[in-house]
Amino acid sequence: MDATTDTLTAGATAETGPLFAEYRRTGDRAIRNTLVEQHRWLGRSCAMRFAGRGEPVDDLEQIAMEGLVKAIDRFDPGFGNTFATYAVPTIVGELRRHFRDRTWAVRVPRRLKDNHLAVKGVVEEIQHALGRSPTIPELAQWTGLSIDDTLEALEVARVYRGVSLDAPGADGPGTGDQDDARHLGVEDPGYARSEARTIVPELLAALPGDRERRIVKLRFVDDLSQSQIATEVGVSQVHVSRLLRNSLRLMRSRLLGA
Repeated sequence: MDATTDTLTAGATAETGPLFAEYRRTGDRAIRNTLVEQHRWLGRSCAMRFAGRGEPVDDLEQIAMEGLVKAIDRFDPGFGNTFATYAVPTIVGELRRHFRDRTWAVRVPRRLKDNHLAVKGVVEEIQHALGRSPTIPELAQWTGLSIDDTLEALEVARVYRGVSLDAPGADGPGTGDQDDARHLGVEDPGYARSEARTIVPELLAALPGDRERRIVKLRFVDDLSQSQIATEVGVSQVHVSRLLRNSLRLMRSRLLGA
C-alpha cells in the first residue's frame, strides 16, 4: 500500500479500534456488521488485484468479503497491529484459494495446482529481470522445481479453463482440435461396422449351405458381379440371382427375428 493508503488505513483503524475491542469481548453480530461495512473498501481493493483473470468481479468481491469477515472474526487489536495489515493477507489468501481450488475445468491434484501457480507467479518477474521469456531451466531454478515438475506445471495450465467447442483453432476457424465440433451429432460409421462384424457371421450361419454363403461373400465382400460369380461358382447367372435373392430374404428374416 502507498503512503496515502497507509494514512487512510491508520485513520480508519483508530476510529474502529474500540469497535474491534468491543466485538472481541462480546461477539455482537451487529458490531461485526458495522465493521464489515466500514472495511468493504479493503475487500474490494483486494478483489481488484485479481480482476482480469477470467472470474467475474462480483464473484471476486463476494470471496473477498468472506475473507474480510474471517479477518474481523480473528483480529485481536491487543497485539498492536493495524487491521489492514492483518486483513489483507487473509483476504488475498481466500482469493488465491478460490483460484487454486474452484476455477479449474478438470480436477487435478493440489500439488500440480500449487506448482502451476508457482511457475505462473514468476514468469512475469523473470521477463522483467531478463528482458525476454524465460527458458524451462530458468523457470525451474527460480521456482525450485525440477525440470519435469516445471514442464508438468506448464502443461497442466491447459486444463485451467475449458474451451468452447465452437472456438476456432490456433490457425483460425476450421482448424485445430476445436474443429471436432463439426462431428457432434454425426453418426459414426465405426458403430455400423462394429455391429456388422458381430451380426453378419450369425446371419450367414442361417443360410442352408456353403454355396449360398460363398455367393453372398463373393457379391458383398469381394464385390464381384453376378456374371463373375456365375463363372466362379459354375452355375448360371439366373441361378446366382435366385440364390442371392433367397439368401438375402433368409438373412433379413433372421435379422428381424421372424
